[in-house]
Amino acid sequence: MNATTAHPTPGRNCPIDYHYGPAVFRQPTPPELIGLEVLYVVGGLYGNELALDEVLRLFGAERGRKQLVFNGDFHWFDADPATFDRIQQQVLPHVALRGNVETELAHSQPVSDAGCGCAYPDWVEDAVVTRSNRILQRLWTAATPAHRTQLAALPMWQTASVGGMRLGLVHGDAQSLAGWGFAQEHLADVAHRRTVADWFTLAGVDAFACSHTCLPVYQSLPRGSGLPPGWVFNNGAAGMPNFQGDPAGLLTRIATTPCPVDAGHVSRAHVEQGGVHIDALAITVPPTDVQQRFLAQWPPGSDAHASYFARIAAGPTYQPQQVVRHQV
Repeated sequence: MNATTAHPTPGRNCPIDYHYGPAVFRQPTPPELIGLEVLYVVGGLYGNELALDEVLRLFGAERGRKQLVFNGDFHWFDADPATFDRIQQQVLPHVALRGNVETELAHSQPVSDAGCGCAYPDWVEDAVVTRSNRILQRLWTAATPAHRTQLAALPMWQTASVGGMRLGLVHGDAQSLAGWGFAQEHLADVAHRRTVADWFTLAGVDAFACSHTCLPVYQSLPRGSGLPPGWVFNNGAAGMPNFQGDPAGLLTRIATTPCPVDAGHVSRAHVEQGGVHIDALAITVPPTDVQQRFLAQWPPGSDAHASYFARIAAGPTYQPQQVVRHQV
């Protein structure tokens, strides 16, 4: 299936106003995101307050010109209104993009034709899609009108530069806020990789940093004309485990220096290009505490428990050696 295939049912369709196209990334980068020495891209926090605390601690230990970008879906499991408010108030002082979750939460009604806005591909079971739509409906009740106004004002994409690397920052892919073009499943397809390689030329970037698709992948792609490869840096999820038997979430750290080792920075996967270091940085928090907080809001029998608790408890069937994939 093409990564942009539209479906008519809520949770699978991708609304027109989610689309932008690769050329938008040629617009000027804001001054605060130019010439960075350290950039954190945190996608899929999913309302995990303990993970957010650890992200802020890790980022606080970094030195030099730095920025922290939350690239969407920082809300999801935080259905408790007080938790929802704390997440939002801690995220928004930093650079933030809206994911499909924030976009749907910003609506004045709890249900839209997009459902949860995930634009799930065909390999995701219908029951998962239905549950996600109901999770969004419940989460909507935790947001106040002021929260919704703040979320509606967030952009869908941004650009940044670290060292000599120019990056497109997105939630989904180079064409849509909820696009699955940067999913590890799609990037395993040779024909699709040729399509993605064209996006770098159209966008005028060296790399894209994204999330949305829940599993991490760092994929290189040829750009031709003697240029170094382009990269897709997908951090998977900051607020859930990404590997079997490993409870850590992940963020993408892009920096002109290697990870500091004196403040608990641990890389699960590493890439270096042109003096820029890219790491899948582990977000390690007590797993029992995470599970207890999740269960307090989503007990057995709830929609989020049915869809996510097995992953939260044991991780997906995915391994760190599957993350970095070089052009073939």
